Amino acid sequence: MRILITNDDGINAPGLAVLDTIAREIAGPDGEVWTVAPAQEQSGVAHCISYTRPLLLTQLEDRRFTTDGAPADCVIAGLWQVMADARPDLILSGVNRGNNAAENTLYSGTLGACIEASLQGVPSVGLSQFYGPANAGLPDPFEASAIWGVRAVQACLEAGFDTDAAYPLFYNVNFPPVPAADVKGLAAVAQGRRHGIAFGAKKTTAPNGRDYLWISGGNQQAPTDPGTDAQANLDGHVSITPMRADLTAGAALSALRDQLG
Repeated sequence: MRILITNDDGINAPGLAVLDTIAREIAGPDGEVWTVAPAQEQSGVAHCISYTRPLLLTQLEDRRFTTDGAPADCVIAGLWQVMADARPDLILSGVNRGNNAAENTLYSGTLGACIEASLQGVPSVGLSQFYGPANAGLPDPFEASAIWGVRAVQACLEAGFDTDAAYPLFYNVNFPPVPAADVKGLAAVAQGRRHGIAFGAKKTTAPNGRDYLWISGGNQQAPTDPGTDAQANLDGHVSITPMRADLTAGAALSALRDQLG
């Protein structure tokens, strides 16, 4: 199997090294693992692409490249340049430092890469490591993802990606904020929502008198509804959520059609 890996934390992020190990086990001894990752951190850029400027693509070593763009740019660069002669069978994105569950899904550069992969017709899985009091201080906070990553990706491969659909599936995997020994297993769950939690802005005044805003997030330990991703993670499970890039609200569309006659 040929696998392309990327992330949004940047080429030197420890989570990318974890993902490389996961990918090599999935690919097998006769497989290949290629890397195209951002040169700097690109957290929170979602499905951004650098449409208005050229990208710098730099080869660091054999099968390892970096760009000055977003994760979705890295996927495009990987498919259309780096691996253009033989496209990958699978794209893996992560392992993100921090969760991409619940509403974080909509901001995630990690999942932006998966959205682009699915639009390009390539199966993809995004992987993220939830941080919390039980694992943030561990010598290796990525312990749970390192131990459970292969099993989670294999579960997605076995479930399939519905690649003939207009908007194929991709999978969002979040590892719980606990040591690996405390992980309770895999759970198929829906995307949740941390009720009352949203990004905000805090103003600071620089010494020159100018005002600047710092964007700040909410409480990541807040629960979501039972059967959803963040709650499963807080309960100690690896969450797996199948997703599509189609944003149509089906029930609302049906109601609107009835209204319009």
